[in-house]
Amino acid sequence: MDVQQLFKRLKKEAECPLCLDTVKNPKTLPCLHSFCLECLDKLANFARRQLQTTIKCPVCQTSFPIPDTDTFANLPSSFHLNRLVDVLALEENGVQAQKCNTCHDNNPATSYCFVCQTFMCASCFQSHQRFKRTRGHRNVLIDKLQAQDVQELIERPAMCSQQFHEDQPLDFYCEDCKVLICLKCSIVIHNRHRVTDTQKAALEQKMQMTEALAKLKAEILLYENEIKKQTELKYKTMTDIMNAEKKMIASVEERIRDLREHEKKMKQKFREIYEAEQKQHETRLENLELITTQLKSCLERGQGVLERNINAEILQTNHTILRRCDKLINARKSERYKSPYLNYIVKNKFDILDQIVVTKTDSSMCLAKFDDNEIGRESNFVVVTRDSEGLKCYQPDDQIKVKILTPEGVHLKTELKDSKDGRYTVIYTPQCVNQHSVEIQVNGQPLTGSPFLLQIRQHHYYQFGSVGSGAGHFAGISDIAVSDRTGTIAVADTGNERIQLFSSDGMFQMYVKLDGKPSSVAFTDCGDLLTLVSGNNNKLHLFSEEGKFIKHINDMHLKKPHHLSIASDGRLIITDVASNEVKVLSPDGSDQLVSMTAPNCDKYPQCAVYHQNKFYVSYPGANCIKVFGKTGVYINDIGCRGSSDGQVNYPVGLVIDKCNQLIVCDAMNRRLQLFTLSGKFLRELQGEYFNNNKPWYAALNNNNGNLIVAGLSGSYIFLNSSGVFDKKRD
Repeated sequence: MDVQQLFKRLKKEAECPLCLDTVKNPKTLPCLHSFCLECLDKLANFARRQLQTTIKCPVCQTSFPIPDTDTFANLPSSFHLNRLVDVLALEENGVQAQKCNTCHDNNPATSYCFVCQTFMCASCFQSHQRFKRTRGHRNVLIDKLQAQDVQELIERPAMCSQQFHEDQPLDFYCEDCKVLICLKCSIVIHNRHRVTDTQKAALEQKMQMTEALAKLKAEILLYENEIKKQTELKYKTMTDIMNAEKKMIASVEERIRDLREHEKKMKQKFREIYEAEQKQHETRLENLELITTQLKSCLERGQGVLERNINAEILQTNHTILRRCDKLINARKSERYKSPYLNYIVKNKFDILDQIVVTKTDSSMCLAKFDDNEIGRESNFVVVTRDSEGLKCYQPDDQIKVKILTPEGVHLKTELKDSKDGRYTVIYTPQCVNQHSVEIQVNGQPLTGSPFLLQIRQHHYYQFGSVGSGAGHFAGISDIAVSDRTGTIAVADTGNERIQLFSSDGMFQMYVKLDGKPSSVAFTDCGDLLTLVSGNNNKLHLFSEEGKFIKHINDMHLKKPHHLSIASDGRLIITDVASNEVKVLSPDGSDQLVSMTAPNCDKYPQCAVYHQNKFYVSYPGANCIKVFGKTGVYINDIGCRGSSDGQVNYPVGLVIDKCNQLIVCDAMNRRLQLFTLSGKFLRELQGEYFNNNKPWYAALNNNNGNLIVAGLSGSYIFLNSSGVFDKKRD
């Protein structure tokens, strides 16, 4: 770069944002922006005259109190800007910019020695050239500076300002006083203090600054994502309003001229709604953009310090930058503004004209929850109205319309009951079997997935097994599994210390006696049975499907293994309750491939399954399912404590079906819940099946679609998933 271009760039960098001139006596506000001291004091005096006690940073609008002394002289000086001012003075004022550091004649400096790190007048330069010891030093005339020379002048070592120490570089850092010192200072002033090398101290604080800036980057991403979502909400709201307005106009124009006055009133109301919503969104966006600007500004300042990598500057600015980062990151975040949903509903009655429905209900987020249905029996399902966040909401103006058609296309009589809490119960009595079509509209918009297929059956579940020690009886169940090859059902009968095998329709076949209590069981892809036996030196027992022992698999990676599952590629996925870890082992159990732990969670994992490069792990104590990437990196939670839709109370068993739906055994709520793999709640199954036994473990027969669910007390429930879960397709 040409030296003139470099000076031009440096001059722009050293420009005071207030006076737009090269900064004089630069002072840095806590927000990390620097200004001339005189400019800051003028700004404070103006604020005082306006009876204000604070000023706002002209760059990022952060507020700061005016000092009692009415001057900002006590603010820290910018190390970097002071260096720039010194160097720029060389270009602007020629040789008058610096005085000779060698003699006491106060002569103007004409040259600089990079070895001695000092400015020299013409006389001292001649002497410097004559001495044999300094004759070979690298010198440069100030009026012939090159770009590289200017850069080195900026990065020259900091020199001590103490009297009689001016020739000493600041090579040390006092940990007690938190200041840079020279060798003489370390002996005279900072004797017995904790003194360390500048480079070492800067490296440590550079790591702190890097970590803080990384958090700042993550915070910026959050705010930028929030801006994006808020903008999308804004445009969606504006589009919905405009679309509703178009619908209203089309309806009004079909009427006679006598209704034109009505049209004007409707337009005016839309304008008011539009302007009010526009104002709300703009206010929120301005606030978000302001915070984002402050975050980026702080990040830019910190990155500048790191890029320049000058130890003295890092040590001088580290505390201020960390404090600013912490303040910005921990600032209270305001809630996102969510617009009410607007619909234009046309009434065909002459005594009532059209109606504008302004509601927080989002028809795309509403859902229908179907229960078991049998021919000739009064049945019902529930329509739940929800807002854009998927939270249940109730709006008195909401209009729900339901139409049920039999397989022959006949309308089935329905009754709609409003619970006044966002739940609408649709009551009906099916008179024939097979699929019925259910059409549901909320505020004139069809529900997502409507029309739904509702299967009416005679009977679609049965139960097998009971408490006991005989064949086909259980003394506590700790796990179940189904063979993809044959459909054989394996039950970990922990109280009887055995594994029992059943046919796919629940008929007892045989049992395998063990030398301990089985805590988990799984089938390999070739049909062999792998069993985890508690307290048996972490051994895995491998049997053939006929119950013949094959071998033990020892694994010293495990402390207290609890649950076992096998990925499609043969890897073993084991939860370890002693270390609160989920460990992924090679198919032979000899190598640990992945280990994952939930951040900020001291609860142990219960069950873990792997699907589409992600691990899904149930944490009963934390009341959620945690999702990890294929390398074990935590991604997100699914569910939280509660009994509402999408909330769980002690989730245990997990199954992923052929439609990529996550089935969760919500034990204490006595139900099964279905989620998408991204965590969106789909529907639930509860009722008489779980009245006497909480659903604890589940397995899926991929050959016939049957879902098998077991409880701890020792009884089994056999469910046909095509009858349970085909009521709503997503």
